[in-house]
Amino acid sequence: MRERVVRQLDGVGPVLSCADLAELRAMLFPSPPGGSAPAVAPVSPPAGQEEPVSWGELVVDRAGHVVTWCGNPLPLSRTERELLALLIGPPLVVWSYEQLFAAVWSGAYLGDTAILHSAVKRLRRKLRALPGGPRVHTVRGVGYRLDPPPRPA
Repeated sequence: MRERVVRQLDGVGPVLSCADLAELRAMLFPSPPGGSAPAVAPVSPPAGQEEPVSWGELVVDRAGHVVTWCGNPLPLSRTERELLALLIGPPLVVWSYEQLFAAVWSGAYLGDTAILHSAVKRLRRKLRALPGGPRVHTVRGVGYRLDPPPRPA
């Protein structure tokens, strides 16, 4: 199939052929010397991770379907809870749009980020109410990440 496409486009312009999205990203956004680029989560999210994950005083218990902040329940939807569990789960890395779609919606990313952006917007609104809580950061063109939790004094 790939060879047929290349033959049809012959002479039209340059053609770039990659095995997967990770290879394309590496070609388009090479890591600077010293490796200071943010780490991106593995291509496939951890399967069946049911252990509670935490970020400072924030705890996400996926098996119990509950999120707590300083011991108090935080009302999050299933989608918001799953997004947060991925973002705060160790290690803290950049989660790409594709990875978040696969893990939260169990589907393929088709290039439309509206549903993901909407869910992150709702999650951010709820997290803003937590003094000193996590903040979801956008990594433009890639995905989302969180900062590490504050160190205990």
